[in-house]
Amino acid sequence: MGRFFRIKLRLRRFLRRHSWVATIVRSFTIFSVAFGSAFGFISGALSPHSGYDPNAFAIGVSFLFALACLWIVTLGIRLRLMRRRLRTIAMHNEAMADRNWELQEAEQRASTLFEAQDDLIVLRDLDGRITYANDAYCALAQIARGELIGSTATLKVLEQGDTALESNGTKVYDQKIQGPLGPRWIAWREGLVRNDAGAPAEMQSVGRDVTDRTESEHALTEARDQADAANRAKSRFLAMASHEIRTPLNGIIGMSGLLMDTQLTPEQMTYVKAVKTSGDALMALIEELLDYSKIEAGKIDLEHRAFALSGLIEDITELLAPRAQTKGIEIAAYVDERLPMQVTGDAARLRQVLLNLAGNAIKFTATGGVALIVEPGIWPNEISFLVRDTGIGIAPEAQQRIFREFEQADDRIARSYGGTGLGLSISDRIVKRMGGRITLASTPGSGSTFEVSIPLTAADTGEANSFTAPDLAGQSIMLVAPHSIEASLISRRLQRWGAQTCIVSDANVAEALLPERSWHTVLIDHMLGPQTMEAFATAARIHATHRIVMVTPSTRQDLAASETAMFTGYLVKPLRASSLAARLTASPEIAAPSLVSETVTEPAPAAAPAAPPDKGLSILVAEDNEINALLMRSLLTRLGHNVVITTNGEQAMESWLSARSAGTPYDIVLMDIQMPRLNGIETTKQIRAQESSGLAGQSGRRTPILALTANTLVEDRNACFEAGMDGFLIKPLDREKLEEALAGLAAGRHIAA
Repeated sequence: MGRFFRIKLRLRRFLRRHSWVATIVRSFTIFSVAFGSAFGFISGALSPHSGYDPNAFAIGVSFLFALACLWIVTLGIRLRLMRRRLRTIAMHNEAMADRNWELQEAEQRASTLFEAQDDLIVLRDLDGRITYANDAYCALAQIARGELIGSTATLKVLEQGDTALESNGTKVYDQKIQGPLGPRWIAWREGLVRNDAGAPAEMQSVGRDVTDRTESEHALTEARDQADAANRAKSRFLAMASHEIRTPLNGIIGMSGLLMDTQLTPEQMTYVKAVKTSGDALMALIEELLDYSKIEAGKIDLEHRAFALSGLIEDITELLAPRAQTKGIEIAAYVDERLPMQVTGDAARLRQVLLNLAGNAIKFTATGGVALIVEPGIWPNEISFLVRDTGIGIAPEAQQRIFREFEQADDRIARSYGGTGLGLSISDRIVKRMGGRITLASTPGSGSTFEVSIPLTAADTGEANSFTAPDLAGQSIMLVAPHSIEASLISRRLQRWGAQTCIVSDANVAEALLPERSWHTVLIDHMLGPQTMEAFATAARIHATHRIVMVTPSTRQDLAASETAMFTGYLVKPLRASSLAARLTASPEIAAPSLVSETVTEPAPAAAPAAPPDKGLSILVAEDNEINALLMRSLLTRLGHNVVITTNGEQAMESWLSARSAGTPYDIVLMDIQMPRLNGIETTKQIRAQESSGLAGQSGRRTPILALTANTLVEDRNACFEAGMDGFLIKPLDREKLEEALAGLAAGRHIAA
């Protein structure tokens, strides 16, 4: 059946293509049938043997006529069907004509759109010949379309950019093309397209002029490179300037410190203190500028080490206490006991931020005091540090401006209080670098509160807590103090320990309250005056088990012996939590020791630096600056050490080799980094190489080497340690740090001060 259908289909296709053959065959068939039928009928009728019968003849003719009529009717029906199909075909042709017109119109619009496009459009066959190009391409190529079509012409490429291949197979690249108006950057997108179903695919290239964008990118890149170069130059300049400034500052501060240890008249001592204070102020300014430079260059590195949170805060308050007490104001700290004892973070940077904020608070506070409060933050693992003061406050319009570089609240404040205006900007950037935020709430004339919120996770050090809060449940404690800053924080801490507290600012009122109940402890501030203290202590002896006086280090020696007998203990402000707990839990029967020899109870201190041996260390100092060399000789001699001074790396190397060969090697080498002929880094490397090779004798002993430098950048420290040094001391030298570092190296410790 399928074979017959295929033969029939092929026959119809043949007759449709050759219509004259169909006409001849159809005409011949009709003529043959008609002629054969008529001839046969007539011949049969006229034959002598036909038995002609007129009736039968009439019947036959009638039958033939009927067949003819039936054929005519059949042809008519078929003709009507054909006409109906023709009408359907005509309507379809009309619709196709409309559709064809629409397609032609759409093609014309698309062609017009392509021609009007600023983008370059070109089609090429698989042999690279151009089959289509729009006006923009022709204009850039400066060749007529007629000449381009069928050719393999290409644009003149001045520079080829990088090529990328997208997931759909489209190739993307940039080219710098020579055009009639000069070089132009073109961003090309190339891909295969198929325009006709039966035609092969063509390569379509669409290019867009991105000259402005590319030039802007090149300009930005060049500007960035210039900025990076300028930033590196600035960092090098600041490092060099810092080194050059620190070198004479080392002599100024160090020599003034040595001079203060000599016999001076009061006037001379005043002048020497002024010199040292000025040197310290200049040193602080240099540190701020270097910190700002590091932050601007993105070179601020954060450490992640465990540190004691309460210890850090109490150290900060004790460090700032002399400044506050000199101005007659208070400074106190409170660390919420819900916080972990040890946290992980950068203690040095946090200390820098809090010292800056608390130092500013002291500077701008004339009455009242400063409180440093540490509480849990609003987010998990977040800790909030609040620095609250009762100072001059900050106007609302200046509260955002003060976090900018070299900005202060107003010019009057800058003239009255001084400062560079960098401290808050540096603190803000450090806090953001640590993943935190710093906010300010202030009212002019009523003080300010800076809040620093930083994520700090609890450190799992495996060590037991060194401080256990006492249980004061049900105990009554009275605080008698003229100021409320520290008293309120002490009361808050005592309440956390379970005590019932009462704060009184007037001694007479406090004395009247004594008989009301049995008091576990009364705390009285020495600021109330000797007579008031003595009278209150006498009255409190029969009502309070513990009677504790709070003094500052400067007023500690002012207490008379008659006053000390009235009290059972003493605390030095600002109070440490461990000291307060120790005093409150001490036995009241123990007599109060002498104020001169008393040591306030504190937490177990860290291991103290080992004292120098009875026989001084043999120390080699490599220092090219005469004043600094003199300072080092004086400091080390006063510490009981034997010193040999060399002025460059070559002399230091020769002296070290000589001492090593003679069997009397140096115990420690203090190596300046920047020296003529041979710098400290290279000298250290040569010493370590000699030790490793054993050429200098006694190869089993390694000489500790401590770096002396005015450079404070991280890369400088890394270079020292990579060269084989054991420590790092920054100029200007601090006498205590020098002594601690020497003792640490002598004890075999690795110190970086």
